Amino acid sequence: MAKVTLIFKLPYYTEWGQSLIIAGSAPALGSWNVKQGLALSPVHEGNALVWCGQVSVPAVFTCEYSYHVVDDHKNVLRREAGEKKKLVVPEGVKDGDVVEVRDWWQDASEALFLRSAFKNVIFSATDNAKRQLQSPSLSKTLDPEDIVVQFIISCPRLAAGSTVVVTGSNLAVGNWKAQNGLKLNYVGDSIWKAYCVLRKSEFPVKYKYCQVSEAGVSSLEFGPNREVDVDLSSPKPSRHILLSDGSLREAPWRGAGVAVPMFSIRSNEDLGVGEFPDLKLLVDWAVNSGFHLVQLLPINDTSVNKMWWDSYPYSSLSVFALHPLYLRVQALSDAIPADVKEEITKAKKELDKKDVDYEAALSTKLRIAQKIFNLEKDKVLNSAPFKQFLSENEEWLKPYAAFCFLRDFFETSDHSQWGRFSQFSKEKLDKLVVADALHHDIIRFHYYVQYHLFTQLSDAATYARKNKVILKGDLPIGVDRNSVDTWVNPTLFRMNTATGAPPDYFAKSGQNWGFPTYNWEEMSKDNYGWWRARLTQLSKFFTAYRIDHILGFFRIWELPDHAATGLCGKFRPSIPLSQEELLGDGIWDFDRMSRPYIRQDMLEVTIFKPMFRNCFSKDEGASSMTFLSCFRRSLDLFGQLLQPTFCTSIRNTAMSSKRNATPRKRLLQRLKPVPKNHSGWRKKTVFSVVCSIFYRI
Repeated sequence: MAKVTLIFKLPYYTEWGQSLIIAGSAPALGSWNVKQGLALSPVHEGNALVWCGQVSVPAVFTCEYSYHVVDDHKNVLRREAGEKKKLVVPEGVKDGDVVEVRDWWQDASEALFLRSAFKNVIFSATDNAKRQLQSPSLSKTLDPEDIVVQFIISCPRLAAGSTVVVTGSNLAVGNWKAQNGLKLNYVGDSIWKAYCVLRKSEFPVKYKYCQVSEAGVSSLEFGPNREVDVDLSSPKPSRHILLSDGSLREAPWRGAGVAVPMFSIRSNEDLGVGEFPDLKLLVDWAVNSGFHLVQLLPINDTSVNKMWWDSYPYSSLSVFALHPLYLRVQALSDAIPADVKEEITKAKKELDKKDVDYEAALSTKLRIAQKIFNLEKDKVLNSAPFKQFLSENEEWLKPYAAFCFLRDFFETSDHSQWGRFSQFSKEKLDKLVVADALHHDIIRFHYYVQYHLFTQLSDAATYARKNKVILKGDLPIGVDRNSVDTWVNPTLFRMNTATGAPPDYFAKSGQNWGFPTYNWEEMSKDNYGWWRARLTQLSKFFTAYRIDHILGFFRIWELPDHAATGLCGKFRPSIPLSQEELLGDGIWDFDRMSRPYIRQDMLEVTIFKPMFRNCFSKDEGASSMTFLSCFRRSLDLFGQLLQPTFCTSIRNTAMSSKRNATPRKRLLQRLKPVPKNHSGWRKKTVFSVVCSIFYRI
């Protein structure tokens, strides 16, 4: 088998103790095992530090690879950004030939324009898709004095209809005349290539890349001239040189965008709140205004409490389901009855206010959607598009629909109060969503709403892409404690903790967001499948994300679940302080620093003893922070103002019958202990009996 020698050269400055390794898909490059990859050695060439290495491979050879900066123990310190590099040994190489790869380190700034937001939207992949793919070929027969140079350049920002040429100080590359330059072939993924045969005597060659528009107007790249030279003193000089020159040097790209909540994108068609079809109007405005990006707040369903508190968009009921608030009911059917149309018209007048009436808008939309569903459910749910939607999304859609049914039946999203349904299982889910269940139309209604939400948002996202406007979503760090995700995957969350932020200049008591923190160790067991599914779902609509609280992916401010503020938290993971370090800083009285003054035993002799016993009846070993919650509840008995932010044990009971009550009264109702004969307990018992008879759960 014919063999060739590959020589890699990469100019790159490192710090003392660092070196470079190539890891790739081929066994010769370690099969992606960095510790077994090809180690490079540094050589000074002029003012540059060039890392070199060589390896013997078959004459017919293709692989992917990337460079890694490592320490003395081959631990990776830094990786290249962007996609893996691709190497194809040129055709026509002979046994014993030397192929030299002159590479570049791909920085994040260069890789940015290869991301889908730019590649598929702003610089429109449709422009490149129209280009004819042409592999460069070499037809000339080589003699000993010939050297084949392959020019390779990435041009992600190339305008539609433009081509790329290389021109330089040699006749083969046009003698600095773009019209006579060497034309490159587009090979896909924004890459352009071309071969050029040069005599040894013609080196060195200076050159630049040049864009040529459809009208023939040429534009040279910025920066100094590039140069290619060969070492003729080498006993076996390279016969093939691959010049992997990175990206075409252009003026920095500039763009602007607008950030707006979905509920604020109002139009003449909405029912009191922004709706997904309204995004098209915003995209039109962005195009006319010169904006390239539209960023939204989270749009997932937040219907945990079934009241105005759910208007907070960062407390998700499901990280997959879309919020019914943004549904356009007029688009549900082409045959809406006259009486329903009249109801929609009346609702538009009532809800068309400066501020969004969250509860009224949501309940109105669901009521109207239910009427339309009753009329056309069989037609829609038996259609091919719906069946495809259900097939592609059933992993999250069925648990979501079952959760919504149970939430409404038990009048709480706190799944710990759902009796035998507190613990999720695939068997229970299958029986809850089975077609012959008495409540199956309720399940199917949730399918129906999500299907239309998905369709309307997908249509708006496609419209944005066609107009070269990036639609950017928001990825919150947490999920609500009483959510579908914590019900279905409780092991992925540390349910006895809460997420927040430490005290700072803006919040002296810190922040407590209430979300459980993630169990990263458990998530890693399936290669973070829950996260990958979540990101995949978002990618159906968005080509960019805002990651809310990015620090939380590396370390999170973790609080006990009974904490009222962010004061008693700690970072997880964190580096602990040793006793020696504390003593060295003069901190010796550890009990004084770590043990609160007000403790459980002291509380037993106060006037709050009855309230204390009620509070701690389920947790006799609770800390003083739980006491603080109970203390605030006790103060309420004396007429003190209790703020919702200090409440840590609010019960999620149904408020449909209390809509006319003030927020203050609603809160006090929720703080009252649930009596043993509460209807929720009766429903739980009745429902358990029904399920035992009909579903054998």
